[in-house]
Amino acid sequence: MSEPLTFPGTSAEAVNAYELSLFLPVYNEEGNLRPLHAKITQTMAELGRSYEVIYVDDGSKDKSYEILREIAAEDPRAKVVRFRRNYGQTAAMAAGIRAAKGEILIPMDADMQNDPSDIANLLAKLAEGYDVVSGWRKDRQDHGSRVLPSMVANRLISWISGVHLHDYGCSLKAYRREVLQDVQLYGEMHRFIPIYASWAGARVTEMPVTHHPRLSGVSKYGFSRIFKVMLDLITVKFLASYATKPIYVFGGAGFTCIGLSVVSAIWALYLKFMHLADFIQTPLPLLTVTLAIMGVQLVLMGLLAEISMRTYHESQDKLTYHVRNTLNLDAVCAASPDS
Repeated sequence: MSEPLTFPGTSAEAVNAYELSLFLPVYNEEGNLRPLHAKITQTMAELGRSYEVIYVDDGSKDKSYEILREIAAEDPRAKVVRFRRNYGQTAAMAAGIRAAKGEILIPMDADMQNDPSDIANLLAKLAEGYDVVSGWRKDRQDHGSRVLPSMVANRLISWISGVHLHDYGCSLKAYRREVLQDVQLYGEMHRFIPIYASWAGARVTEMPVTHHPRLSGVSKYGFSRIFKVMLDLITVKFLASYATKPIYVFGGAGFTCIGLSVVSAIWALYLKFMHLADFIQTPLPLLTVTLAIMGVQLVLMGLLAEISMRTYHESQDKLTYHVRNTLNLDAVCAASPDS
């Protein structure tokens, strides 16, 4: 049995009372579920920690749910959430987070490419004082057609977000519960949780984890996911940088359009008075009017966005900052919905 983990500022007795929550999205993984659960059970027995395993059946069309029902009947620590239809991995992750009861949350894939034996290493890294430990499939056992686009996407995500991780797509991670408490997931945004956490002040790191070749079932990832991830990344960046000041984006774009409209008008007048081209001989007047209208509309959209964001924050008493901890303040004064 491994030594009990100790967290900075926390007694060993308090840490031992923490429960681990593993949650796994499942979609058509009937051939992997039983060996995977056996591996998880063995690993957790070696760790000697209280835990639960939450399987989220994302509308599987094979016998995955029947197998999960049997596993849950045999093992009370196995919990199952079944979707009415396939909603995607992000929705399954969100359901797993919502159902989890533990103080440390660990998502995994259900295709047996993640290795449960890495959980001990993730927890040891978490015990060093980090809030998020992200797995890195350093020796990735996938086809090159998946590895290369993933490398490009990871570099782009790191560059845009400022949170430098080698492998955002690895599901195997460890989170302190408070990091995920207020996270809302949409689209393909489950892979961006470390970014949300870092922007909120969490301490994020990564470590290499084992990655196995897929032995059963087929991959659910296609090239279309790359474009979805890029669009979600734009959304994440916007929400992080401009969620409380959207007028800067819309207003900036609006004034740019108005500026170009002025330039276009001056150019059209220059051509007119220099007898080089009449107004009807050039598209510049039309371009001037179009850009001016677009500019005004963008500024007005920015104002509407500002009103919407202020309504959102003020009506729900949402704060625009995150509190890590306080000293000499009572609980009422220190309370923060986003802390």
